[in-house]
Amino acid sequence: MANAWKRDKASGLRSPRFLLLLLSVSLILIFIFFSLTSGPSSPSPGFPAVNTHLLFHAISPFDCIKSPQAHPVVASTVEGVRYPFLYSLSDFGNLPDKPHKNIVRILKGKPFRKPDISVTIQEVLERMKSEGRHGFVVDVGANVGMASFAASAMGFRVLAFEPVFENLQKICEGIYFNRVAELVTVFQAAASDRLGEITFHKLVGRLDNSAVSATGAKLAFQSNEEVALQVNSVPLDEVIPESEQVLLLKIDVQGWEYHVLKGASKLLSRKASEAPYLIYEEDERLLKASNSSAKEIRDFLKTVGYHDCTQHGTDAHCTKKAST
Repeated sequence: MANAWKRDKASGLRSPRFLLLLLSVSLILIFIFFSLTSGPSSPSPGFPAVNTHLLFHAISPFDCIKSPQAHPVVASTVEGVRYPFLYSLSDFGNLPDKPHKNIVRILKGKPFRKPDISVTIQEVLERMKSEGRHGFVVDVGANVGMASFAASAMGFRVLAFEPVFENLQKICEGIYFNRVAELVTVFQAAASDRLGEITFHKLVGRLDNSAVSATGAKLAFQSNEEVALQVNSVPLDEVIPESEQVLLLKIDVQGWEYHVLKGASKLLSRKASEAPYLIYEEDERLLKASNSSAKEIRDFLKTVGYHDCTQHGTDAHCTKKAST
């Protein structure tokens, strides 16, 4: 009987301890295999991904996924634009005494007030859309994305440049709210005429008035705190591939417009059929604070073929006509 028991006893290779060890080793090997062969993990569903359709050599796009989320989030749709979109506020005003006007509108059940630049962008792009034109919109001084989202809501691809981190967080929220991760690429940089770093002056409580010039930043808001910080600076010509069509270039950088335009000389020198429609802020006080002038800008634009500029409030609209 004892010998029979020994014959029926499981061999060492089939013992529970050995089988458990074998299973553990197999799982470890499978995990290592998939870790080595699988690509980078994809973002969580619903979150905006970095647009990698273009290769950017001078600067990498801002990664919304890795950016910490700002709190609180105050966002809403914009009233009365033909192509609706949402954006998120970065400045809330002096709470609770003097809240931002759009916070008051939310409390009253109203959408955000229609930004003038959003209307202008959509009107210009509507004409291009009817002509069947395709290409990028470049938004320099993007703030919280009011021009970028006005364009992406129409299906246009956008390159947005913004150096203020708080504004970048809000652009990322807008990318998510508007579901335009495949259309909007964001850069944490001040567009300029040189590649490197530049001192930038952030105006607390009025981030839309932040500027390279400290004088320009505080021109209309003397009592607001101004914080100096180093930001990346990059010429547009170093970022935008020559092979890519740019339909519209919008610049609103509180007096630094001349330097942005100088850094886009190649882009602006394209032949008339490929040169972008240009919208830039032309505020003589802000330009003077940055040691430039409206005349200096207009003279420069003529050297690259922009002879037709018209004034629209504090903005100038410029186009290049084909030579005859």
